[in-house]
Amino acid sequence: MALLVTLLLAMAAIVVRLTFLQVKDASAFEALAHNQRVRTIALPPSRGTIFDRNGDELAMSLPAKAVYADPHLVRDPAAEAPIVAQALGLDEAKVQAQLGGAGGFVYIAHGVDAKLAAKLEARKLRGIGFLDESRRYYPADSLAPQVLGFVGLDGTGLAGLELQYQSLLAGRAGRQVVEEDPTGILIPQAAGSDQPPVPGDDLLLTIDRDIQYRAQQALISAVKANHAKGGTVIVLNPHTGEILAMASYPWFDPNHFAQADPRAVTNRAVTDAYEPGSVNKVITASAALEEHILKLNTRLMVPDHYQLYTKTFHDAEPHPTERMTIGDIIAYSSNIGAIMTAHLLGTDRFASYLYRFGLAHRTGIDFPGESAGILPPVAQWSGTSMGTIPIGQGIAVTPLQMACVYATIANGGVWVQPRLVQGTVGPDGRIIESPAPEARRVISDQTAGEVARLLGYGVDVGTGVQAQIPGYWVAGKTGTARKVNAKGTGYSNNYVASFIGFTPASRPEFVVAAVIDEPATVFGGIAAAPLFRDVARFALARLRIPPAAPLAIPPHAVRIG
Repeated sequence: MALLVTLLLAMAAIVVRLTFLQVKDASAFEALAHNQRVRTIALPPSRGTIFDRNGDELAMSLPAKAVYADPHLVRDPAAEAPIVAQALGLDEAKVQAQLGGAGGFVYIAHGVDAKLAAKLEARKLRGIGFLDESRRYYPADSLAPQVLGFVGLDGTGLAGLELQYQSLLAGRAGRQVVEEDPTGILIPQAAGSDQPPVPGDDLLLTIDRDIQYRAQQALISAVKANHAKGGTVIVLNPHTGEILAMASYPWFDPNHFAQADPRAVTNRAVTDAYEPGSVNKVITASAALEEHILKLNTRLMVPDHYQLYTKTFHDAEPHPTERMTIGDIIAYSSNIGAIMTAHLLGTDRFASYLYRFGLAHRTGIDFPGESAGILPPVAQWSGTSMGTIPIGQGIAVTPLQMACVYATIANGGVWVQPRLVQGTVGPDGRIIESPAPEARRVISDQTAGEVARLLGYGVDVGTGVQAQIPGYWVAGKTGTARKVNAKGTGYSNNYVASFIGFTPASRPEFVVAAVIDEPATVFGGIAAAPLFRDVARFALARLRIPPAAPLAIPPHAVRIG
């Protein structure tokens, strides 16, 4: 009897326990079981492609694998870690820590080459899995790297256009819910829900791959020939604002960005400001002609030095007092002539043209880190500012800002916002063009034509003769500016040499800005003008631009001395 009672009590206890398990605690155990066999996997989207203006790929996504681990299924982390680490080129200790972790899912590596992943997958390591994804690839290696930027291991843009257009290029991640048995094998036909990823939009740039390549080759040759620290080249369509090429040396390979010198990653054409020197004289001349302070045939008595408060300014070479036209002042880059011209304008009128041409304002090119340059407010100008600023000292500009100044002259006096992106292409193939660039009139068409004549004269007989291209007329200006000391006080013995111009001079098709940093040859006419010539000559051939009629020489222009 006692045994029967014991059995009945035991059965009652079991029934009560089962009731608790199947009724009261059912939802908790169901959730536990679900978590043990069901896993949600993030599905990264395919990043959009970046094309040049002709549809050639500059940045693309290739098939790759993500390698992950489920530590619950890894029996011997110490044994598997060396195999995984060696195959993927990772730190063995870090991999072992991931394989032996307490979590249920951990990524070991992203963007693994598909063939490399296949070799590792063939080892059939317990707890190691593979997911389809993509990796960023730059087929032209070091072509326009500062413009394109690069993508991190997590697929996020970290620099350049990859960063600026991250939200468009990245797309939208999806997800996959799977069930697996205790050994990690997926359960066929198990309940699950998938949300496919949405690929990113493609970018169609204004860059011409061939012009970009030749510009970079010419730039590195010029830097080496002049024993320089570096340099920058921009090729710009003055009518549309489209940038055909933009390069800064030294550069890097975005396929291996982790090995790059941080200084080589910067797009100095947009982010770095420098004192422009004599290329700024084109603004002084434009303002004087627009305000009718001078005519093309007006002559000024120009000495070789000029005293302004505590500072004496000099021309590059001594000369007796000369009767100089504005054409002579620009062609032979007379500092004193430019300063005298600015004083005829007066401080306020002169300063207004600096702002109208875009100095001290970002161009709005839609690129990360663009600098506005440095132009002190007129109220902060010193007694010598009307001596330094007219000749391009005491202010700082980006190469792009100054290229836009010359593009304004080439475009009949209308400033056009520069741009790198023509439009985007969605996953459905629909092309969305970028908004029309901002444009504003700075000077009259007549004044722009007169200034172009001055610049053409400077290349014909002045400091820019080495920019000449057989069969074509070139208009442009040289610049040679001392660099500010790294400590921020005074000037060093290093220079920035530049030449900015356009061709054909009477019917401009593009502007080329050539800037050489710390050339041993110092002068813009020697270091930078040949770089302009080499880049422009190829662009003329590439774009199949025929010669145009020559510009008329400014009246009564005479050689100094």
